[in-house]
Amino acid sequence: MKVAVFSAQPYDCRFLDEAFGRAGALAGIELVYHTEALSRHAVALAQDCVAVCVFVNDVLDATVLEALSGLGVRAILLRCAGYNNLDTAAASRLGLWVGYVPNYSPHAVAEHTLALVLTLNRHTHRAFARVREGNFALDGLLGSTLHGKTVGLVGLGRIGLEVARIFHGFGCRVLGCDPAVPPAFAALGTALALPALLAQADIVSLHCPLSAATHHLIDAAALAQMKPGAMLVNTSRGALVDTNAVTDALKARQLGALAIDVYEQESELFFHDHSADIIDDDVFQRLMTLPNVLVTGHQGFFTTEAMRDIAAVTARNLVCLLTGADGAQRVPGTSGCS
Repeated sequence: MKVAVFSAQPYDCRFLDEAFGRAGALAGIELVYHTEALSRHAVALAQDCVAVCVFVNDVLDATVLEALSGLGVRAILLRCAGYNNLDTAAASRLGLWVGYVPNYSPHAVAEHTLALVLTLNRHTHRAFARVREGNFALDGLLGSTLHGKTVGLVGLGRIGLEVARIFHGFGCRVLGCDPAVPPAFAALGTALALPALLAQADIVSLHCPLSAATHHLIDAAALAQMKPGAMLVNTSRGALVDTNAVTDALKARQLGALAIDVYEQESELFFHDHSADIIDDDVFQRLMTLPNVLVTGHQGFFTTEAMRDIAAVTARNLVCLLTGADGAQRVPGTSGCS
């Protein structure tokens, strides 16, 4: 039996091969790697496959799912925690089994969040470039001390809670906002409604899933509520942020700095080398002209430990599908059967 792996990068092949090789129950499974993202135009690559394995920017709308089902595909294996790109109702209607990886190392994204904040706050990326050119002047590199600052976390799941622990350890005042505040947060910070958090935080960091309710959660109105000069950080999903509104807030000096590891239109850019291309995304290009903006290409998850977790859970999900064993991580809201 075959599994078509879409949006496959060399590192995906490495960790998935290792995990599927260790899963003895999958000895008869052949992983077929495709660098292409899954879309209605690439569905045919899943011909004769029992399952498809996909990532954050693959398209899993009703049209694609219906085409996959028509080819005999039985399962969707998401190698990520978010499933905003999946039409869960269509998957259930078609009887597709859908697994995901909700609990890979939360430390990976949490630590990357800290790296973005420290880099942007202390201008270490600019200092690195200067020193390589023999420029040791400090003008323009003035930062601020994190100790004592107020950090507001929007979303207190496993990643958000780990970010809270990190900033609490730095001596920051931690605020949090979540529909279901975990009990463990009480020892780390104070839970507030979003408007109060935005008004008080020196740094606002997003750690919530993307849904209809959270789409453009940070829009012009939310930015106007933020403390003038605050930093906004997004390591969750790009569409949580209205990029045009954020760019306007940066230019108006209402928003002091922006650090993002995700971008609303990233599917056309991220995970590929465009260094020799003209990037046609004018919104992204406009954002990149601003000196107080730091962008990384969706690498928050990208640690050895997290990649091993993702691959191992993906392999276990397929084992559970094929053998009926317990322990599968099923996407909520889907009811496809094996």
